[in-house]
Amino acid sequence: MKQILKSLFTIAASIAMLPSQAQVDPHFTQYYVYPSWTNPALTGAFDGQYRLSAIYRTQWGNISSPYSTQGFSGEVTTASNMNYGIGIINQTAGDGGYRYTTAYGNLAFTGVRFGPAENHRIVLALQAGVIQRRFDPNKLTWGDQWNPINGYNPSNPTAEILQNNNKAVFDAGAGFLYFDGTPGKKANFYAGYAASHLTKPTDDFTEKENAKLPMRHTFHAGVKLSLSDNFSLTPNILYLKQGSAEEKMIGAYGQVKAAPETDFLIGANYRFKDAVSPFVGFTHKRLMLAASYDINTSDLGKMVKGSNSFEISLSFIGKRSLKAPAIDFVCPRL
Repeated sequence: MKQILKSLFTIAASIAMLPSQAQVDPHFTQYYVYPSWTNPALTGAFDGQYRLSAIYRTQWGNISSPYSTQGFSGEVTTASNMNYGIGIINQTAGDGGYRYTTAYGNLAFTGVRFGPAENHRIVLALQAGVIQRRFDPNKLTWGDQWNPINGYNPSNPTAEILQNNNKAVFDAGAGFLYFDGTPGKKANFYAGYAASHLTKPTDDFTEKENAKLPMRHTFHAGVKLSLSDNFSLTPNILYLKQGSAEEKMIGAYGQVKAAPETDFLIGANYRFKDAVSPFVGFTHKRLMLAASYDINTSDLGKMVKGSNSFEISLSFIGKRSLKAPAIDFVCPRL
């Protein structure tokens, strides 16, 4: 266990020394409760027959049209070493009615198993879908609609002509996941990697010709530490890179058994040069409800009040007829 913790700390320290910038794609602080967006190889990584997840995020609430992101996913497991999932994410922002929508399907192969009881698992996955981005140019205002005498008049004509205001492109990605599902261990380690935008979709919302959406690389890892029969602690890390943008996050959450079918969850994440995010939640039978709040620590957040973010998530897992005890720790928070 000491070696696992040492390795996890070394990875986290290395990530902390990297520069941090904004991210292009939508993202969630509670990435561990919306796993199929983080890594398609997490599709079906839970102890049950199916999982339904929903998440809502709002940020920059002090502006007239703040960022709002909603996600929904559904996953099913099978006995044939294949898991399937679908998901949709919708983000809106700005007075121009900007909307980013992506719908995708995941296919995860779970047949690579090794160890004395085959409790060590490797999952390989593919993801394919569509990205649509659009905005309403009629909601935008322009400098040539300003009259020095009467001020701004939306009825004044503008010379600005925007043609690429609604574009949809095909997108594809892939993922890899390793986890140790051995029951009864004091420490169960997991790690994964995903590559998004493998097809390098065309980015028509830029002045550059033949511009492409940059690939997004995601690395995540953690270890569940069973400290007693009623308490476990899960340190975890996340690193995203998309073009010149990076996101680094470390954190941990504790899970306390309050009743035979009820657990309380509490923890926090730190997104470097951006935010501290406390997290609380509970599970009851097959249902999990959680909330997090990003307390902005960036220079921009210090200048702009009300820039904090809030997330709430809900997950439900349908119980399978035969329990699979080897993967309890994977569900649903990575």
